[in-house]
Amino acid sequence: MKLSMLREVTNSGYSHSGASRRKTSMQGWTSDSRSPQEDIGNNLRLLRERSRDLYMSGGLAAGAINKNKSNVLGSGLTLKCQLNYRMLGLSAEQAKEWEEKTEFEFNLWAASKIDHTGLNDFYDAQRIMLTGWLLNGDSIAIQKYTDKAEGLNPYRLRLHVVEADRLNTPNRNLGNSSFASALGDGDETSSYAELKSGGAIHNGVEVDWSGKVVAFWLSNKHPNSVFPLSKPMEWARVQATNWVTGLPNCVYVVDPERPEQYRGVPYLAPVIEHIKQMNRYAEAEITAAIVNSFFAAFIKVDGPKNEAPLGSAIAPEDQIEMSREDRLASYEMGPGTINVLGAGEDVTFGDPKHPTMGFEPFTMTMAKLAGSALDMPYEVLLSVFNSSYSASRAALLQAWRAFRDRRDWFSNDFCQPIYESWLFEAVATGRIKAPGFFSDPAKRKMWSQAIWIGPSPGQIDPIKEVQASVMRINNGFSTHEKETSELTGMDWDGNIDVLRREWEMRKDLPISPTVKPNGRGGDNNDQD
Repeated sequence: MKLSMLREVTNSGYSHSGASRRKTSMQGWTSDSRSPQEDIGNNLRLLRERSRDLYMSGGLAAGAINKNKSNVLGSGLTLKCQLNYRMLGLSAEQAKEWEEKTEFEFNLWAASKIDHTGLNDFYDAQRIMLTGWLLNGDSIAIQKYTDKAEGLNPYRLRLHVVEADRLNTPNRNLGNSSFASALGDGDETSSYAELKSGGAIHNGVEVDWSGKVVAFWLSNKHPNSVFPLSKPMEWARVQATNWVTGLPNCVYVVDPERPEQYRGVPYLAPVIEHIKQMNRYAEAEITAAIVNSFFAAFIKVDGPKNEAPLGSAIAPEDQIEMSREDRLASYEMGPGTINVLGAGEDVTFGDPKHPTMGFEPFTMTMAKLAGSALDMPYEVLLSVFNSSYSASRAALLQAWRAFRDRRDWFSNDFCQPIYESWLFEAVATGRIKAPGFFSDPAKRKMWSQAIWIGPSPGQIDPIKEVQASVMRINNGFSTHEKETSELTGMDWDGNIDVLRREWEMRKDLPISPTVKPNGRGGDNNDQD
C-alpha cells in the first residue's frame, strides 16, 4: 500500500481540523517546534533586545510593565512572620513576641543598602528583580557576605543583582567541554556546551546528566558592552547551592512555560510584534496630525526657482539649517508668513484629509487583544474606567487575580529564600533565638514560615468594599488580618495596638456626640 493511501486511511481526529494539511486555510501554515533550548534559547537575545526597546519607547509596553510593578510590589513586599506556634511548643504570646522581634531585625537589614553597589535596599532589589524578569524573562541575584558589618546594619548578607544577559555560556574552551553554537532567527547566536561529565550548559545555566540545575555561568560584563576596555570577557562558575549550609548561592527568578526549560522569555514576548505595529501606527497618526495642523501650500514653478519664496519672513533661529544648494530645492512655511512669489511661481493650498476618527476605536480594540495575551484587562492596561461599576470592578478583580498569583510566585522565588538566608545568619549570630533551627529541618522550616504583604487592590466604591469585608468576617469566611491586608495593605495586629493606645489617650476627652469610647455610635442621650 502506498504511503499516500495509508495516510488517507489513517487520518483521523485533529488531522481533519487543527492538524490538517489538506484544508486550504491550513496549507499556508508552516510551523515547526523543537526543544525549549532551541525554541526559546536560540531567540532569547533578540527577544530581550526588542522587549527592552518597546519598554523604553513607552506606550502599551511601558504601561504593562509599570502596572505589574506598582500592583505586584508597590513600594515593596514586607515580611509578616507566621509561626505555627503550637507545633513549636510556644504560647500565642511567645509567638507574637518572637514575630515582632524578627520582623524588626529583618527590617533593620532590609532597609539598609544591602546590594553590592551600595545604592539599593531590599525593597529596591525586589523592583529590580521583578523588572528584570518582566523585561528579560528571568533575573538572578548572587548572595554574598561582607567581611564585617557596616554602619547600623549588623548583618553581613548582601545581594548582587546581575543583568540576565550576563548569564551566558562561555565562548572559549574551558578544558573540560566542547562548545557548539546554534543560529536562531537572523544572526543571533545561542551558546550551548556539552560537558565531559555528561551535563551541559544552556545559555549560562549548567545542568548535570539528569537535567538538574547545578551552577550558573556569569560573565564579568554585558556581552554587548565594550566597557571596561581594559578587561577581556571572562566567566565565573557559581554553584547553585551552598553544599555546607544548603542555602542557595544564587536566587534565580524564572517562570518556565515548558518542562526542562532553563531560561525564561520576556513578559512582552507574545505581543512584541503586535505592540510594535501599534507603535508604528500611533507614530504615523501623530505625524499625520502634525502635517494636518499646517496650512499646506504647493509651489508651482514655470521658470527658475526663487531661493526661499515662503521662508524669508521666518525668523533665522526658527529656520531649518541647510546648505544653499538644499535651500534652493526646498521651501519653508511658518505661522502668518507673507512673501512675494517670484516670476512664474504660483501657490496652490492643499486640504488634506486623513481618517483619524478611526484611531481611538482601532487602538482600543488592539489594546483589548494585547491585554488578553498579557492577562490584564484593557481597562487596567490603559487606566480607563468608563464602564459601569460592575464592569470596572470585574476588570479590577480579573487583573488582581493575575497580580496576586504573580506576587505569590515572586515572593516564593525571591523574597522567601532571601529571608531564610537572613534568618540563618540571625540565628547563627544569636540575634534571634530559634531552638532546633540547625538540628531539625522541620523546625527550621516552621521557624521560617512567613507571608509577604504588598499593596492593596484599591476600591471603586470603598463603602461597598468595607461592608462586604465586614460580612465575610462576621460569617467566618475571612479574618480581620486578611481583610485588613486586602483593603489597606496594613497589619491588623499593628492597627489594634495603635487603636488601643489612641483610646487610652482619648478616654479622658469629652464624649463625641456621634462616637463613644466603646466604638459605638449614638447621641448624647444614649446610655451604656
